[in-house]
Amino acid sequence: MRKNVEVEIRSFINKQKYLDLIKFLKKKAKFLEQEKQLTYYFSGPADLRIQKSDNYAKVWLKGGKLHANAREEVEIKVDKKDFSKLKNLFLTLGYKIEIAWDRTRNNFEWQGCDIAVDFTRGYGYILEVEKLTTSNQAGKALGQVKDVFKRLKVLPTPKKDFETKFEWYKKNWKKFVKLK
Repeated sequence: MRKNVEVEIRSFINKQKYLDLIKFLKKKAKFLEQEKQLTYYFSGPADLRIQKSDNYAKVWLKGGKLHANAREEVEIKVDKKDFSKLKNLFLTLGYKIEIAWDRTRNNFEWQGCDIAVDFTRGYGYILEVEKLTTSNQAGKALGQVKDVFKRLKVLPTPKKDFETKFEWYKKNWKKFVKLK
């Protein structure tokens, strides 16, 4: 079976916890990379995004509800120089850029999960723990993700708080990100 379901939990953290987590994970986990990311969410009936990082660009589509614990995901990576082509393609098709994110992400692997410790300009510091799995293994994966949160001594932020902050950021993102 194809692993195309992303199971994730996220939490807002403060700057000190952000620094502490990076320090801890660099000692205990496999550090993959730190990367700068520029992400655009497009208007429309689906959660359609493009992203440019230090190493590549990608277009991806997420099913289900925003901020849900498990969502189907389709991702296509391309050369980072093609980011502007992706942007122009979707704008030409009539999509509008609804929101943009300028993020520094620290990526780790630990306890069978992917861990991101992020700083997003204007949005804040976030811990994200995820596991890519099959739909019939999503419950087990969620248990693993919750266990990692406990081991990191972080409480997940309620989804309502993420939704409130997301709506605020959606109205204010242009103060923090310049479109490229």
